[in-house]
Amino acid sequence: MPSNSTLLQKFIGRSEFGPLVLLVVEIVIFGLLRPAFLSPDNISNLLAFTPELGIIALSMTMVMTAGEFDLSVGSVFGFAPVVMWTIYNAHIAPFEVGLVIALLIAVIIGFVNGWLVTKLKISSFLVTLGMLLIVRGVALYITDGFPQGTWNASSPLMQIIVGEISIGGIRIYASLLWFILFAAILTYVLTQSKAGNWIQAAGGNPVSASACGVNVGRTKILLFILTAVMSAYAGIASSIRVTTANPNSGTGYELEVIAMVVIGGTALTGGRGTIIGTIIGVLILRIMRNGIVFVGVPGLAYNIFIGAIILGMMALHSWLERRHHAGT
Repeated sequence: MPSNSTLLQKFIGRSEFGPLVLLVVEIVIFGLLRPAFLSPDNISNLLAFTPELGIIALSMTMVMTAGEFDLSVGSVFGFAPVVMWTIYNAHIAPFEVGLVIALLIAVIIGFVNGWLVTKLKISSFLVTLGMLLIVRGVALYITDGFPQGTWNASSPLMQIIVGEISIGGIRIYASLLWFILFAAILTYVLTQSKAGNWIQAAGGNPVSASACGVNVGRTKILLFILTAVMSAYAGIASSIRVTTANPNSGTGYELEVIAMVVIGGTALTGGRGTIIGTIIGVLILRIMRNGIVFVGVPGLAYNIFIGAIILGMMALHSWLERRHHAGT
């Protein structure tokens, strides 16, 4: 049976350890500076938006573990609800049909991304950057740049997606429960299933993975589809919650999501990913955005803090990895 010191060394050596410490420090500092930071109202505000961005980050973790990037997630986030509400507001189809159509279009977007990356061997950075521009451009063209209203819709499915309950004075949206469910499923897939081994092998050494029988191309295509669909779902959930679908929604999310994943401990080069770390990374950045404004720091300084966190976490991950390989 391993000793307590051995267990502690293993815990400290995990990629999630550094981000977890930072998260705790963040909460303590903001809580001490402004006790109201931990109030039910502020926690409710944090929990309202965090799951939507977190859902995208979960899928991005899977893609990055396979050694690829998807820069189109923010544009799909804004595009899917525009399609859904345009169909509904034009009386083309009911809300439920519009939602299915939007998700099916996301499947096509993800498939095209994956096919271009795996079959034509084009960098995922370039492919998804191009897709970002196309999808965002179509969303703006459809709407003439104006938001689509959603307040006239009524469907039980809307309550399932973002229904609201209150626990101890804290508002909790159904999107948080969906985020937890998605996180649990993807954690199992990545760490306990054969598919998780394929994903990590595809990112770590695709040539060896192919030699061992892993269909690297199909694996990556499915992951791009997953990312597009989850981004679309997150955008739809957001549009229902805020009662509007803005074609510019999600602008800049791709970089923020990648930062969350990297801060959490997923390797930029692929081959190693952690859903738990990503969840911590999501919380770190959302709490940072909320906290710096709460204590009086101008919101425009947010990027300064994010850049510093990214550099600090990368240095810490590198140091921990060197210690691990050195056997100390």
